[in-house]
Amino acid sequence: MNRVYLDHSATTPVDPDAVKEMLPFFTEKFGNASSLHGFGREAKNALEIARNQVAQLIGASPDEIIFTAGGTESDNIAIKGAALKNRSKGNHIITTKIEHPAVLETSRWLEKQGFAATYLPVQSDGIVSIDALRSAITDKTILVSIMHANNEIGTIQPIGEIGKICREKGILFHTDAVQSVGKIPVDVRKMNIDLLALSSHKIYGPKGIGALYVRKGVMLEPIIHGGGHEKGLRSSTENVPGIVGLGKACELAKARLGEDSARLKGMRDKIIKIVLSTIEESYLNGHAEKRLPHNAHFRFTGIEGESLLLKLDEKGIAVSTGSACSSKSLEPSHVLTSIGLNPVDSHGSLRVTLGRENTDEEVDYFLQILPEVVKELRAMSPLWEHRKDADKWKKMMEKR
Repeated sequence: MNRVYLDHSATTPVDPDAVKEMLPFFTEKFGNASSLHGFGREAKNALEIARNQVAQLIGASPDEIIFTAGGTESDNIAIKGAALKNRSKGNHIITTKIEHPAVLETSRWLEKQGFAATYLPVQSDGIVSIDALRSAITDKTILVSIMHANNEIGTIQPIGEIGKICREKGILFHTDAVQSVGKIPVDVRKMNIDLLALSSHKIYGPKGIGALYVRKGVMLEPIIHGGGHEKGLRSSTENVPGIVGLGKACELAKARLGEDSARLKGMRDKIIKIVLSTIEESYLNGHAEKRLPHNAHFRFTGIEGESLLLKLDEKGIAVSTGSACSSKSLEPSHVLTSIGLNPVDSHGSLRVTLGRENTDEEVDYFLQILPEVVKELRAMSPLWEHRKDADKWKKMMEKR
């Protein structure tokens, strides 16, 4: 049986070159980067090389990069740190309804600490309204946190424009760029970004390591206290092998960005075109063009996404119904609800995310199997059989 992995927004395989770079730091180069002897200096030097590699990918300076345990921790340090440090200036933060839980739950925690939060709606294509952002800003606003690209539907936000507004207003701007870094160009200077979170395992690096960009001059309140590692913002002995792997993954992503993006976009567009043209009542979620090059997110009338996922898994195809961080929840996706889908349509959605190791043959196999599985599930679905009656009932109720 073929095995085809199409869930790269959940995680990616570690690039062999990144593994090769990491291996010595588990064995002969095992020093603590805080130690002053030769072993420690060797580890410290590896950290600084990786810091430069991360900075190069996003247009930052190496001294603006803080290593963390991953994207969630980076978001927490940025949002809590910025809010707590600037509490004397105001208590209002702005984010959106479609953020990753790492941002939404952190914002809700801040509300319990006395902060006020505005959760901006998005349009049906998943893009936030610039006018809505402008209207939400008050003289108490100290932080705006809006993701660069959505982890479920792949929609890309107008980050440069948002950053410009925040800079003009003197408001700190944080973006969760976990899904975009390494997939599309990111330049923190041109985009007027103050704080940016990224994660290693989304760009062919190891799990359990990430980074936070902190623009020079931006002050944060530490939320992890200890020995003062990483400029006092993330105390803990550094994960040197993981950091080395992240650095190499960033170097590779920068070198391959144009080539990978073009190839993935070609395969993505083929999938979208064939699925929408060959499968009855199939729809694309998210913006048709302003989306990540590797992301295709569909909904299919009359079937349940989890059943579709499991049937595809039986055929050796790994996909997702949405964010891997929320995959065990029975609640409809907050992202899909926010773009106006009802719970039934939300549960009939499927996320396909390609990676650099995928081949044209694998795409063809997926496109061969998907229609068969959809047809099989619809044959057993009362939702599909009675959809026309349901539509009539819905229209009748709307007229009342």
